[in-house]
Amino acid sequence: MNKDKIAILADSGCDIPQDFLDKYEDVKLLGLKVIYGNDVYTDGIDMDPIMVYERFPENIPTTSTPSPGDIEDMLDNIKSEGYEKVIAICISSKLSGTFNTVRNVLDSYEGLDGFTLDTKNISTGSGLIAMWCMKQIEAGTDYETLIGSLKKKIADSHVYFYMDTLDYLRKGGRIGNVTGIIGEKLNLKPVITCDSNGVYKTVTMLRGSKNSIKKLTDIVRKNTDAEHIWLSVMNGNAPDKVDETKNSLREKFPEADIVADKQIVASLAVHTGPGLIGVGVLIL
Repeated sequence: MNKDKIAILADSGCDIPQDFLDKYEDVKLLGLKVIYGNDVYTDGIDMDPIMVYERFPENIPTTSTPSPGDIEDMLDNIKSEGYEKVIAICISSKLSGTFNTVRNVLDSYEGLDGFTLDTKNISTGSGLIAMWCMKQIEAGTDYETLIGSLKKKIADSHVYFYMDTLDYLRKGGRIGNVTGIIGEKLNLKPVITCDSNGVYKTVTMLRGSKNSIKKLTDIVRKNTDAEHIWLSVMNGNAPDKVDETKNSLREKFPEADIVADKQIVASLAVHTGPGLIGVGVLIL
């Protein structure tokens, strides 16, 4: 435990790598829910992304936030371990209700000082902030200073991704029906990011599959005016594309550290489908 007894509580949609979680016991993971009819599973505990992909396309589940009871149980465990403060880091409140649920429970919870951050991002765009937060705690940054720094760090984190099909974003209501159908008909792949409000925004459209990874990393380079950065690579049932993505990033960002490389979690796979490649950037 760190000297200020601060726990980081991150939701599973932040896509924090398992090896980082294994190394830093101060980071606690709160699982989102994946729902098939009456069956409710917890992301990362009894539901993994490959299980979701294997049921596509016939069975497309829905997702839900952790319940207030789940959050209270997690806070009870955190308090019982001797922590006195909690920094909760959540994916965008415009894309999930998790932030509001966590904030409401944490604000009324007795026995722990708490702060909840709306990262206005998703997946590794949120996870990199959580990882940076843990590194700051490890370096000795105090609680109040860290809260102020986190609020400023939101603007330094970005994620860019595309996927092979728009069907799952469309069926999940993340993009309009017309946009999704037109994209499929024309074989267009939008490169998507989150804007400053935490809403999905199309950066550009890629046509077909040829050179799509190079085009994606070109966009990351064009939109990143910094060299001292962390990078991450996410895939959605597309492990064959990871090495090419990492090599392309190393060419464009020779000074950067690639700090994460993983399959996206089940709750995010639900809404994006297979064939996703994403790149996260955190300016340090």
